This record gives sequence, structure tokens and C-alpha cells, in this order.
Amino acid sequence: MRILLLEDDYMLSDIIVSFLKEKFYDVVQVEDGESAIERASTDKFDLMILDINVPKLSGIDVVKNIRSYSDTTPIILITAYQDTAHLKKGFQSGCDDYIKKPFDLEELELRINNIKKRFSIESDNKIEIDSETYIIPSKNLLTIKDKNLQLANKETQILLYLSSRKKIVISSNELIQNIWRYEDMPTDATIRVYIKNLRSILGKNKIKTIRGSGYYFE
Repeated sequence: MRILLLEDDYMLSDIIVSFLKEKFYDVVQVEDGESAIERASTDKFDLMILDINVPKLSGIDVVKNIRSYSDTTPIILITAYQDTAHLKKGFQSGCDDYIKKPFDLEELELRINNIKKRFSIESDNKIEIDSETYIIPSKNLLTIKDKNLQLANKETQILLYLSSRKKIVISSNELIQNIWRYEDMPTDATIRVYIKNLRSILGKNKIKTIRGSGYYFE
């Protein structure tokens, strides 16, 4: 499931993105309304989560623009406003749900799940690694030549991150920053163990070590 997140609070944005990636959502971050409209017009998303109070164009203006092109992508608005006037404007502009700051990540997940049910959004999408290999992230299920293999949660996340950046050297630090939360950061030794496990499944040459730099997915 691909999500567009419009949020100019860097700390909150990073928290939301880390949480959503742990749930195996593909998240694109933008920080202002104009960027949100640009990405919405060029990319395909299953859901948009838009803060109202952002630079250049408000989240409500973004919704109006998106709906003016008959784009029916589900939209959840985020707001720090507590009055009903902004709530009314949001729904009149065409949003599908609303969440008020401060909110728990669990509440956000519940609202996303509700949107998925309302709009029949498939959550068990297969992601192709190569012509003979694909993964269902929500189940940590890897299929190689019609053989099903169960992965650990972090193995799934590492494989998805590396395979989506084929032939690019990815450092251990980049993996850590994009997959783990700050309070759960692993050691380089732990990363090596996960890479070793993935190699035993995929083959030794699929993930190469570039000494002193990181890992390279062939």
C-alpha cells in the first residue's frame, strides 16, 4: 500500500514514517502543499495523509486541488485545530477522515485500517524481487520458484529496502536509520547476521558486501 504523507513537522513526520514502514507501507514524504500536489499528479497512491497547517498551500487546498481532477484517492486530514469550522471545511473539500493532534500511532493505524475496509484496498500485495521471487510483506512470506519461506520481520524490511534500491551501495547506517527506531538501533554485527540469513535463502551472490561501504543488491 502506497501512502503520500504531507507533514512539515520533521520530528512527527519521521515518527509516522517509521511507524508506517514497520507496517510495510510504502511512504512518500513531502513538506509543503505544492510538493504534495506535484507528487499526487505524477505518482499513484492508495492513501494520502495530509496535515492542514503546512507551507505554501494548506492541506485543505491540496484536497480541493486533488478532487478537482476527479482523483478519488482516500484522504485523511491531520490538524492541530480543535474547532468544528476546520473539520467542516475538511469534509466539504473532499477528505474521507480526520485525525486531531496530538494522536496515538495506534489511532492512526485504526483510521488507516478503516479506510482500507471502506475502499477495499488490498493489503497483501505481492512485491516482485525478480522473475522467480516475490514477497508478501504483511505476512513476511517470501516465495522462490513456488516455494514459500517465512522470514523474520526485520529480514523482510531489509530485503524490501535493498531490493528497491538495486545496484546502489547501501551502508549499515542507512539500513539502521530507515528500518529501526532510535531506541531499538542494532549493532553492525546484528545487521551482518540478518544479511547472512538472507544470503542463505536468496543465494550468496544476491547481496554483495562492498568492503568499507555497505551492501549491494544484485
